[in-house]
Amino acid sequence: MLAKLRPLDAEDEASIEAAALEARYGHLAAQDIIALSIGRFDAAGIGAVSSFGADSAVLLHMIARVDPALQVIFLDTGKHFGETLQYRDALAADFGLRNVRVYEPLEQALATVDPDGVLHQTDTDSCCNIRKVEPMARAVEPLAAWFTGRKRFQAATRAALPVFEAVGPRIRINPMAKWTTADLAAYMREHQLRENPLVAYGYLSIGCFPCTQPVQPGEDARSGRWAGQAKTECGIHLSDLDHSLTASSL
Repeated sequence: MLAKLRPLDAEDEASIEAAALEARYGHLAAQDIIALSIGRFDAAGIGAVSSFGADSAVLLHMIARVDPALQVIFLDTGKHFGETLQYRDALAADFGLRNVRVYEPLEQALATVDPDGVLHQTDTDSCCNIRKVEPMARAVEPLAAWFTGRKRFQAATRAALPVFEAVGPRIRINPMAKWTTADLAAYMREHQLRENPLVAYGYLSIGCFPCTQPVQPGEDARSGRWAGQAKTECGIHLSDLDHSLTASSL
């Protein structure tokens, strides 16, 4: 007797939809991907996550040209460079972004796990979990989809990055997945966008100040993140986020 087929759940549906969107639209220009995605998921069901880092201006500028009221999520870890916070406010003003939402770690979590603020010295994964992953899960929980500025050239772990991908029951959209450093530089020049001031000092991927260093010549753009460790991602783009989204606290 044939086994009875399991009905599709939300995660199955998201995987099917992501694959269909990738096949049909993954080849389009980033601006077109942004526009059609906002139309597909409705502005209330989609947002963007931005670190306001080295090349964040490009994605945010394209979003602002379509809908400057789109929700833009910023994770304030409490460990950002001052220049990043200033850059966030400057870009929001430059582009007329009207819906930048700041998410912070839970005070109770910090008091319990990192009361002295030095957890990054002994356990970077746990530090990222309470300062980035959990706040990120809270931020995207009501959304059906969100944009990121991730690109394939940034690291070996992103070499096969699709434009549309499923994260649990949600869709993550990487409109600039196939962009190169030359593409970014050309766009920045064409539209005269300001860059994060830390870039001038060799910070090509910018996270929290205790765990970010300038990139050395010949290294990939993310080599300055958690330098000297096997860690290459904070967790908001990995399964850690999916686990947080399904936690009983949400």
